[in-house]
Amino acid sequence: MQRQNVTIVRPSAGGTEAGDRVADVLLLFSRADGALGVSEIARSLDLSKAVVHRILQSLSSRGLVQTLPQTSNYVLGPSAISLGNRAWSQLDFRTIAAPVLRALRDKTHETTTLSVLSNDSRIYLDQYESAQEIKMVVEIGVRFPLHSGASSRAILAFLPPARVDEAVEQLSRLNADFNETEYRRRLAKIRIDGYAASLNERNIGAASIAAAFFDKSGNVMGSISSCGPVFRYDAADVEGHAEKVTAAARQITALLSR
Repeated sequence: MQRQNVTIVRPSAGGTEAGDRVADVLLLFSRADGALGVSEIARSLDLSKAVVHRILQSLSSRGLVQTLPQTSNYVLGPSAISLGNRAWSQLDFRTIAAPVLRALRDKTHETTTLSVLSNDSRIYLDQYESAQEIKMVVEIGVRFPLHSGASSRAILAFLPPARVDEAVEQLSRLNADFNETEYRRRLAKIRIDGYAASLNERNIGAASIAAAFFDKSGNVMGSISSCGPVFRYDAADVEGHAEKVTAAARQITALLSR
């Protein structure tokens, strides 16, 4: 797997030099595609290895970074994940997306959901249930892998290649019959079509059509979906249903870009 070079352009310090260095190290991790070593961090930030080592030890003691097993490289730790989750809640995607999701539910007559990207997984943040007696209902707050399901693949398709490689590796371990070529082709089709679809994938009898939404810089932030029982998802009408979902995702992207 080829590593992307990661650098940070640092503005003039507005606080203490030590505080700026710690912040720069954390920001470097947020931009990296994988684990980082002391030498790579020192080179990217033009710091000595000794300084980087002390910063990492301090961050590690607070759970903000952690070492990978059997290596000397670091990744973000559980405390950083908690900070990320708090940041998501403070951005309040639910309030921004709510009117769009309600309108999509009323157009499709199916349950609509809001998912956000959180590190290496996806979390359902909100849903608006279908008024129909037989419907799909998701569990809010539960983490799902990025490799499976329409809502996950709609996000994964727009992540850097290294993240796709990780998903492929996970699926290869889980499924001996996994077809990597076909899977990558499906992701490429999502990027072209703008949506992902799943039928009887994570749950038998369930169907979903999902599309990603983005921030003003074009970074994928999450996805929305319209989901319901598979017998109501006529293959002939998937494209028409998908047009409604992708239009709603574009609306949320526009709202986030203001």
